[in-house]
Amino acid sequence: MEKILKRIEGEILAAGGKRSRSRAVVMERFFRGREHVTVEELTRTVREISPGIGAVTVYRTLKLLSRMGYANEVDFGEGMRRYESSLSSHHDHLVCTVCGMVIEFENPEIEKLQDMVTRRHGFHPSAHRLEIFGRCRKCAPSGDGKRAG
Repeated sequence: MEKILKRIEGEILAAGGKRSRSRAVVMERFFRGREHVTVEELTRTVREISPGIGAVTVYRTLKLLSRMGYANEVDFGEGMRRYESSLSSHHDHLVCTVCGMVIEFENPEIEKLQDMVTRRHGFHPSAHRLEIFGRCRKCAPSGDGKRAG
């Protein structure tokens, strides 16, 4: 963890940015959290150890990490943006539209199919993401076994 934080700080300094203890705290909490967090959720977590850090600092830090490629902004249809680290391997999401649970999954067959489709169309993707919306086991009507089309 320390290594990645130092690398990011070095990139910020090389781009003309300044050292910031508050930003370092936000980054450390963000990368240790391993969840899809909103600015508000991360602000609460950060304030547990550093009460003086505000939502604006958290927001700016997440935006900076996103621009630098270390964080991804995701929107699961809740009307708010969430952020996740881009340091982990590529994965996709199942999003429950009832309770909001998000399940991360990896599937090499889906990745192969997406590659095949882009090649077939002569398309050169720069990024992609797959989010499937529906109901989780807990929220799905029991026993109907039907899939919405």
